[in-house]
Amino acid sequence: MERILSIGGVFFKARDPKALATWYGEHLGVPVESGQTHGVVTSSAAGEQTVWSTFPADTAYFGPGPALFMVNYRVRDLDTMLAQLRAAGAQVEDRVEEYDYGRFGWATDPEGNRFELWQPR
Repeated sequence: MERILSIGGVFFKARDPKALATWYGEHLGVPVESGQTHGVVTSSAAGEQTVWSTFPADTAYFGPGPALFMVNYRVRDLDTMLAQLRAAGAQVEDRVEEYDYGRFGWATDPEGNRFELWQPR
């Protein structure tokens, strides 16, 4: 059975993404560069990185519905994980996107929460 390896990112909606990102940087130490809406937290374990990011309140990136957040899960084998989810009857998007830093796919849990799966290069 394919399993997630770790959390690759946490994304959530904000009325003012830049201001909220600044607040998290100042008060919780999230490493957000000035004027940005995302930061990267590096784990001392295996040098893994977790992306933290705010998105505009009206983003469509989290899929349809009122979801305020989306979690990105790091996986070893994206294709196997997507096939496993499809076989279990989960809603899985047909598209897979590829970038220099990895491959991405999306699915929805039984309560309608969209999540992202990331297979790093």
